[in-house]
Amino acid sequence: MVTLETPRLVLRRWREEDIGPMAAVNADPEVMRWIRDGSVLDEQQTRDKVRAWEAGWETHGFGLFAVEIRATGELAGFAGLSVPDFLPEVLPAVEAGWRLGRSHWGQGLATEAGAAAVRFGFEELGLERILSIVQVGNDASERITAKLGMRLERETVTPVSDRRVRVFELSAERYAYRTTARTSEAAARAR
Repeated sequence: MVTLETPRLVLRRWREEDIGPMAAVNADPEVMRWIRDGSVLDEQQTRDKVRAWEAGWETHGFGLFAVEIRATGELAGFAGLSVPDFLPEVLPAVEAGWRLGRSHWGQGLATEAGAAAVRFGFEELGLERILSIVQVGNDASERITAKLGMRLERETVTPVSDRRVRVFELSAERYAYRTTARTSEAAARAR
């Protein structure tokens, strides 16, 4: 089973005890504002989503991780990779996504988790490109895509919710270049 660790987070597969905390995240209208049509999800719908996310691991060899705060063991939400079948025009594709509870916003945790998912996609899975699909107006998620090195590929409308979205893209080549540049800068500072 794949587990990713970052300085502040553990990205791991889902457990039964994650359902309640994730249901609380999904029940918050402010969290769900930019997800599909903005509808909140109840506990049973969350259970069904978690089951589907876990099935993604079996089907694709990747999926959405439960994101746990290392210091406390608290479930913050999810981050990881999925197939964006809600937007057929971009397929075949893999999307990096994240959703954290409001108490975890503004701390850089979504960026940290998203970066771990992107690193996993390129370095472990050998993906050629990773997308992130963000509803127009979701400035916080757009900032995360920029921090991850993604560039705007297109703007379109989702057939599922009829909302405008921006599709951001990061190629394996650009990821490798950015990673090499950061490593070189760190080595130069260490001298």
